[in-house]
Amino acid sequence: MAASKKAVLGPLVGAVDQGTSSTRFLVFNSKTAELLSHHQVEIKQEFPREGWVEQDPKEILHSVYECIEKTCEKLGQLNIDISNIKAIGVSNQRETTVVWDKLTGEPLYNAVVWLDLRTQSTVESLSKRIPGNNNFVKSKTGLPLSTYFSAVKLRWLLDNVREVQKAVEEKRALFGTIDSWLIWSLTGGVNGGVHCTDVTNASRTMLFNIHSLEWDKQLCEYGTGCFLLCNTGHKCVFSDHGLLTTVAYKLGRDKPVYYALEGSVAIAGAVIRWLRDNLGIIKTSEEIEKLAKEVGTSYGCYFVPAFSGLYAPYWEPSARGIICGLTQFTNKCHIAFAALEAVCFQTREILDAMNRDCGIPLSHLQVDGGMTSNKILMQLQADILYIPVVKPSMPETTALGAAMAAGAAEGVGVWSLEPEDLSAVTMERFEPQINAEESEIRYSTWKKAVMKSMGWVTTQSPESGKNLPTNMPS
Repeated sequence: MAASKKAVLGPLVGAVDQGTSSTRFLVFNSKTAELLSHHQVEIKQEFPREGWVEQDPKEILHSVYECIEKTCEKLGQLNIDISNIKAIGVSNQRETTVVWDKLTGEPLYNAVVWLDLRTQSTVESLSKRIPGNNNFVKSKTGLPLSTYFSAVKLRWLLDNVREVQKAVEEKRALFGTIDSWLIWSLTGGVNGGVHCTDVTNASRTMLFNIHSLEWDKQLCEYGTGCFLLCNTGHKCVFSDHGLLTTVAYKLGRDKPVYYALEGSVAIAGAVIRWLRDNLGIIKTSEEIEKLAKEVGTSYGCYFVPAFSGLYAPYWEPSARGIICGLTQFTNKCHIAFAALEAVCFQTREILDAMNRDCGIPLSHLQVDGGMTSNKILMQLQADILYIPVVKPSMPETTALGAAMAAGAAEGVGVWSLEPEDLSAVTMERFEPQINAEESEIRYSTWKKAVMKSMGWVTTQSPESGKNLPTNMPS
């Protein structure tokens, strides 16, 4: 019997989507943007002390291997020739920091996750030493001095981990964000692995000059659930309202750079996991939609999930999570609803800042990611923003973007980004269903709750891991 013939689909492009809670590998047809196959693996987070968040770099790497292997097996079962995969893009948790030994390939410490707060005392110390404090750093990097970014995490590792110190002294240490660790490992590791990053990830280290597009010597000497981006084109726009200026993309050495304004919500999907894993209010992430639908209101309950402080537009590391407005009538359904509302309120704050910085009110919000399958959340988002929310029928747009960038990159050229060549994507649209006055009342009450969440903690001691309290908010 003759062997079955492999399907010919034209150039394929893969995408590694490595996030805080899971890793995925997806393969797309570059001619149609059709998702052909994918596989997903959950990864663990470790919390060795209060405010500390770590992950095992080897577990992350092995999850990538597993996802690639399983996806290729599925493609084989579909009779699709995997040799047609011409490029692989990487989307990753950008600020998470890894240091490893280039001779052994072994990590010298766990990956310090972007959410981690152990470096608050480092940030406070640097702000006193650096000329012009925060403005000096922001003028070069587009970023405020914050525990969020890689440079201060690297500084902590250099100051506190003997294995890292020794490897640096012996010139064995390599530093990178997750993309660098994965690419080095996937391209040979100790046998000639490529140690590199791109301008997008480099611009989140707080060591990269976004004007010259080079590592900044002055900054290098100092050692220092939801993300919303507004593409500002070739113009580098600096925010007056707490947003980050970052590099959006650059698709080749001689290609132009594009910039963006970005606002980061520290806890979005993670608040659902917290309700599931820490409180046991839900058994699965999908269950929150059912609970919220039962009541259709938070009944005056407000949830500020500032587990790792507040990010844009506040940049307030002293904040901690609160649930307020509770009565004897409040039950788990109201708390579930309040958790979903919290994601929407945080998004509203960032969009308001973008509107002020850009001077052009946004007409709609386009969303993607796992949480967009929650229809209650999508409707809430439209109600609270009071603009339409538009969701693509294919939710894997993060991975699709990485695949498109890889396929369109200089020297690959199998994916055209010309508008006339891009496939149309079916959209689902959510229109506001409450009046503007009610939307504003709910939002202003949320902002009162945010103010109450601030001022709980000022500094964390790396030696003890204990929080040093300040005066409680009035």
